[in-house]
Amino acid sequence: MIRIIRGKNKKTKIDVPKIGVRPTSSIKKESIFSILESYSLKNNYEIYKKKYFLDLFSGSGSLGLEAISRGAEFCYFYEYSSEVIKVLKKNCIKICKNDNYEIIQEDVTQSNFTNVKNKISTIFIDPPYNLNIFTIVLKNILKKNLISKKTIIVIESEKNTIVNLPNTLKVFDERFYGKTKIIFVKKIN
Repeated sequence: MIRIIRGKNKKTKIDVPKIGVRPTSSIKKESIFSILESYSLKNNYEIYKKKYFLDLFSGSGSLGLEAISRGAEFCYFYEYSSEVIKVLKKNCIKICKNDNYEIIQEDVTQSNFTNVKNKISTIFIDPPYNLNIFTIVLKNILKKNLISKKTIIVIESEKNTIVNLPNTLKVFDERFYGKTKIIFVKKIN
């Protein structure tokens, strides 16, 4: 079991599916949100209020639910496993209002993101470490025109994974935590 770190649901426990999920640790999660908030302050950009988040390979929903707790307007959760979705639904009901989330059961590598109706403030991409599918997922996101110049994409991978970005995106921050690499990506102006 893990907890929401900050916001209106601070310390609320969320369940973790027993199989097929590697939840982002509290230390990494706190670092991710500190970097997001620092970036938004430096760039005079509201990251949560009236903003939409996209949590891909969402598992327990830890990252998207943290964003909701901190004031995000809405989060789209993409998850493929029916078993994992059962736990994700329970967590969403515990943290979210009924109208500020949507769970989409879909293979993210095949998705054209038709359920997403809004520009996205932040995208979390945290697949199983044995999958290096970042290029195809990012191309699909760019095709759908889901992001703006202010959108931040947070990618979590195994530290030795090479993430090939489409040429319209660039890394603006990179952190390492043990065997994990987290990169922060935005559109090139």
